[in-house]
Amino acid sequence: MIADYRHIRMEDYDYPLPDGRIAKFPLKERDHSKMLVYSHGSISEDRFHALPDYIGEGELLLFNNTKVIQARLHFHKATGALIEIFCLEPLEPNDYALSFQSAPHCAWLCMVGNLKKWKEGALSRTMVVNGREVTLEAVRGECRGTSYRVDFRWDDASVTFADILEHFGELPIPPYLNRETQESDKETYQTVYSKVKGSVAAPTAGLHFTPAVLEALQAKGVALGELTLHVGAGTFRPVKSEEIDGHVMHTEYISVHRRTIETLLEHGGRCVAVGTTSVRTLESLYHIGVVLHAHPDAAEEQLHVSQWQPYGQPPELSPVEALSAVRDYLVRHQLETLDTSTQIIIVPGYRYRIVKAMITNFHQPKSTLLLLVSAFIGDAWRDVYDYALDHGFRFLSYGDSSLLMP
Repeated sequence: MIADYRHIRMEDYDYPLPDGRIAKFPLKERDHSKMLVYSHGSISEDRFHALPDYIGEGELLLFNNTKVIQARLHFHKATGALIEIFCLEPLEPNDYALSFQSAPHCAWLCMVGNLKKWKEGALSRTMVVNGREVTLEAVRGECRGTSYRVDFRWDDASVTFADILEHFGELPIPPYLNRETQESDKETYQTVYSKVKGSVAAPTAGLHFTPAVLEALQAKGVALGELTLHVGAGTFRPVKSEEIDGHVMHTEYISVHRRTIETLLEHGGRCVAVGTTSVRTLESLYHIGVVLHAHPDAAEEQLHVSQWQPYGQPPELSPVEALSAVRDYLVRHQLETLDTSTQIIIVPGYRYRIVKAMITNFHQPKSTLLLLVSAFIGDAWRDVYDYALDHGFRFLSYGDSSLLMP
């Protein structure tokens, strides 16, 4: 069966998306965005602030609490050439929190723009940080695929790398917006519940939430929980192969608190996921549980979910059995959080285990995220997207929302 999944043709997941339908800026009021509701085969629409009307009492909503970092750093060489360094993930130290606390050195895996103009030597730039003049240097190291190790050093040990990014960096908005980052993006391209720094792109389904919507959900008796997936630049990588088998999914880092897993278990191992990043984290949790159920003492590196791993994992476990195995692993090792990584790809034919409904924006044609939606609601994805195109919905990161309940 896995071979059939791998031969899915991307041209079957194409649709016309005029540039004018891509939202270049968010609405002034986050929760006034339109919301398409797909429920058991029927399609309707509402405004996002009405979301609590559609979520039943006693349900569990899980959010990705990652925070977008100002990951783009610009340097000018003495020749005037502009070099852009895009921080992707920490290398030394290789933990996000530790890297942000580092001073006066750290190393990251980075994409480099205008690479041909940076053959050797250090790049440097001076700015005022916390009232003191700080000079930041960047030295390019070895190539790793399409990215490079970059060592950052600065001349003030009282300044952390978090401070460096805050003052030297620029928020990376999606490339398909075709515009420069504006000061307003620093607020509008973050969810109201973002807290754990590490993403280079926002979990955009969460951008529609406001404190008022969250309060209304809680007042109705809906449980709210959090997990973390740091969104990588690979989320924007187009699928260039004719079949999905030719596409390599990017690795993303996840962190799930034991309390969240226990809350999931209290809800029968099922929940409503806010955004595709939450979906990928939750479904990865199930497959990690399958590994731990069979091998309770699995090594840390065995908990990484590889791209096609979910399509060949006997035996079949219930969500409660799989999540219980994860919780028991954390208890045995006296861990409060599960910290690991995933490359999971969700394509038509995949069977969802934990996610019973999802809130998500409208995704690009021929993308892995569109495949994920199709895996959830089947061929009805075409009806959903045709409706959205015919009824004035705004698409992609700053666009409108959908609530999918198969």
